[in-house]
Amino acid sequence: TQCATVEQFEQAKSKMATLKNDPGNEVKLKIYALFKQSTQGPCNTPKPGMLDFVNKVKWDAWKSLGSISQEEARQQYCDLIGSLVEAEGGSPAQVGAQPTGSGTAYETLLVTTEDAITTIKLNRPTKKNAITTEMYNDIIAALEQAGKDDSVLTVLTGAGDFYCSGNDLTNFTKIPEGGVEEMARKGGDLLRKYVKAYIDFPKPLVAVVNGPAVGVSVTVLGLFDLVYATERATFHTPFSQLGQSAEGCSSYTFPKLMGAAKASEMLLFNKKLTAVQACELGLVTEVFPDSSFQSEVWTRLRAYAKLPPNSLALSKQLIRAVEKERLYAVNDAEVECLIERWMSDECFNAVMSFFQAKAKL
Repeated sequence: TQCATVEQFEQAKSKMATLKNDPGNEVKLKIYALFKQSTQGPCNTPKPGMLDFVNKVKWDAWKSLGSISQEEARQQYCDLIGSLVEAEGGSPAQVGAQPTGSGTAYETLLVTTEDAITTIKLNRPTKKNAITTEMYNDIIAALEQAGKDDSVLTVLTGAGDFYCSGNDLTNFTKIPEGGVEEMARKGGDLLRKYVKAYIDFPKPLVAVVNGPAVGVSVTVLGLFDLVYATERATFHTPFSQLGQSAEGCSSYTFPKLMGAAKASEMLLFNKKLTAVQACELGLVTEVFPDSSFQSEVWTRLRAYAKLPPNSLALSKQLIRAVEKERLYAVNDAEVECLIERWMSDECFNAVMSFFQAKAKL
């Protein structure tokens, strides 16, 4: 029995050494420790037994932080996550080759105009087209430009297999000198301007949803004139999972489109819809087979772009004018609610839990 215990002890020591000496695990342990310190304060739990080697190493990492404050641990956590994302290639995508037709170069978008259609393509395929702060500003500028150019229609779509995975959550790790409150206020001002760009867009606006869509890329769909989706697209708004609330005027447009109960399933209880379900509920105009999605959609859009442009624009503006003031008010209310959410411990802890889950040992 004693020999077996010694053998177990040696195995535990070996495994602990492996955990501690692996650079990848070292970073994960640091993330774990900072997460615990920022959410629970200094370590005051009993030390795990020597044979419980994984929890022992985790406990050691947490204990090593000593008495640093939760605020300091939170800042270190954000800095570490931000540096890891940059090292992983989380910086904005480089501008790729421009398709045929005129276009303006953006860091995070491919914007082209051809056959009287301006296409705004989200261009961070390796990050599932997650929207960074820079990308928000680029999309606002691209929409403003498209509203003034001589195109008839404007299309929003994504590069790669995803339409858009919503907010890049590293946006929440870049805390300025003014603290969380300044970050929340700046984020709120940017979101208000972003959604207003869709409300005010003067021409027919079409979403070509080429894959899964998440978060803000879903909520603003209620402000589009047409939404075409491939059959493999999904639509997910996991706001309560992240301690947040609805945006994109979806607290108004979703109940109007699909009824209060179905809207609540999505916006409150994080239900993910298939493309067919989204179409049945009125969020999506039409669903196409994935194999023929691009050819069918673009054939149809090129035909629409031959319609009289002023007639299309004026008709769209008549439809929007009826509720534009209401949409402004809804946008303002949603943004104010989100600013409160972003400043709350509940939201911050939920976002940190998301990163913590990705960094599990």
